[in-house]
Amino acid sequence: MSSQPVNPNDGKRLAEETIPNAWERLTLVVKKYRPIAWLIFLAASLVLFVVWMPSQMRIVIWRGLVARGLLSSMLLVFSLLAVSLVWSVGQRVDVWAFLFFNLRGPRPLWLDWMMLGFTQIGSGIFALAIVLILFLAGDRLAANELILGTLTLWIVVELVKALVRRSRPFIRVTQARVVGYRAGGRSFPSGHTSQAFFMATLMAAHFHASIWVVFLLYITALLVGITRMYVGAHYPRDVLAGAILGCAWGLLGVLVDGYVLNGIG
Repeated sequence: MSSQPVNPNDGKRLAEETIPNAWERLTLVVKKYRPIAWLIFLAASLVLFVVWMPSQMRIVIWRGLVARGLLSSMLLVFSLLAVSLVWSVGQRVDVWAFLFFNLRGPRPLWLDWMMLGFTQIGSGIFALAIVLILFLAGDRLAANELILGTLTLWIVVELVKALVRRSRPFIRVTQARVVGYRAGGRSFPSGHTSQAFFMATLMAAHFHASIWVVFLLYITALLVGITRMYVGAHYPRDVLAGAILGCAWGLLGVLVDGYVLNGIG
């Protein structure tokens, strides 16, 4: 019975192949601690933006928050109370409502693409595009408030997600249909919905929009929430909590906006 010669370098080569390099180790760490890394990134962005902001505007905004501290705290507590919905009974109703928006009715390819595109209205990239338009239009106040509100809102959203740790619906609901990519991170609350309602509330008040424009802004935000269920990324309670949180954050921005205008004027 013949035996094949053994190369002494084979074991060494195999060991070298199984040991990840520095970049692979960094990638594994980022994946493992993604929520923490994302929070650090958002916090660093917020600090850099506050430092970059003109000192007069920074002081006036801070005075506005302090002056409205009680009402601001009430709005924040109200938003956090919405988070408690995830621990209440009604998961079956939540799943049923999710499947209604996710599966019910025809799902042609053009509708999938439209919903996938429309849901990006609640993304950070869309918010940055609006900020750029506002800057180019000369409305620095609205642009600064939108950046500041977006960064702080997303920090709160990520903190709540890290605390609640609710899984995405497509992980637990076997019938769930995912349109586009599978969203990472946790499910509660919906960040896209929060952002959409925040922008609707802030922009409606800042520009003193007519009733029809306000209606259009909130219908758009509502449709963003529906798309989050359509694409399979969120439960209805995620969307509801996101809408409440976004409106509360927008109202905080409205208070600051009024105080800033009075302070500058």
